[in-house]
Amino acid sequence: MSFGISVYPGLDNTAEENIALIRRAAQYGITRLFTSLHIPEHDTGAFSSDLHTILDTARGAHLDLIADVTPESADILGITSCTPEAFHDFGIHTLRLDDGFDVSEIAAFTRNEAGERIQLNASTISEDFLMELSKNGADFSHLEALHNFYPRVGTGLSVHAITQKTALLHRFGVRTGAFVATQNGKKRAPLFNGLPTLELHRDFSVDLAARHLIALSLDDIFLSDSLPTDDELANLTNTIPNCVTLRAVPATENKDVRRLLSTPFTARPDEARDAVRAVESRARVKELNLSLVPDNTVDHPLGTVTLDNTDYLRYAGELQIIKRSQPADSRTNVIAHIRDNERFLIPYIHPGSKFQILLDH
Repeated sequence: MSFGISVYPGLDNTAEENIALIRRAAQYGITRLFTSLHIPEHDTGAFSSDLHTILDTARGAHLDLIADVTPESADILGITSCTPEAFHDFGIHTLRLDDGFDVSEIAAFTRNEAGERIQLNASTISEDFLMELSKNGADFSHLEALHNFYPRVGTGLSVHAITQKTALLHRFGVRTGAFVATQNGKKRAPLFNGLPTLELHRDFSVDLAARHLIALSLDDIFLSDSLPTDDELANLTNTIPNCVTLRAVPATENKDVRRLLSTPFTARPDEARDAVRAVESRARVKELNLSLVPDNTVDHPLGTVTLDNTDYLRYAGELQIIKRSQPADSRTNVIAHIRDNERFLIPYIHPGSKFQILLDH
């Protein structure tokens, strides 16, 4: 999994702000930078100077630079041809191809000798298009995809749409990314409503939106707005790859139980109707030598995290996340409650998948 930021020449930020953002992002473990060479609102006078500053700073910070390009982008950069090799010489490592390129051109681009990666628009892709790429001899090992972001309120993708498109791309072996919007930083002009891929995420924190995208099997996540905060950069890079991560309110002061929750679990392959059951919890309880006396044996509403105590005999130590409300049971301790606004993540814990519970401090 990789994480990225977005920087837009000739728009919103000063050159100093862009330089500082790129350097800070690299310090937080960001490895990629997205930019666009065709924003209608950009300041044409500042565009060229800003772009060179962004390119130079990204190279110095060892970031993979992705540029959203059209056939006219070569003229904007002053290069002679719109080819992967020409953009590579300019310091751009990945080309996200927008409108204006046909299937045969894209297939040929994937076979470039400069090692340039070609990025598709994941939000508009179709199976027919991918099949045509294959027929035209595309090298899929050089292909990836990135979903759009959506500045206008009400136009972002649905969860169903992103799930369908991402699953299609994964069937063809194409890694896929998406965008999350800042909430506390500077939002991008001209609408200043954030730039999420999913409409659901327009008002989500970077942390929650990123964790949801990971639950949806996205491979790469980019902050899309002009100037995210340091906390948002940190929250993005601290998300756990390939794991459904849920924040919870603790219902116990037991430090040993908190230690039990400090690493991910695996959901059992035989999916229960009423709960997510952890594979490793009983063995981990034994390793930690936890005392499992009955404690806080109250009702188990949806989202409750429970731990079976010694009265449950051979089930002692079983950890569950409750999917259907259950009455109190003297054999089961309530140890935490998934936050109300995060319960929607529980159905993404599929049999055999990793999940982790992060307790509020």
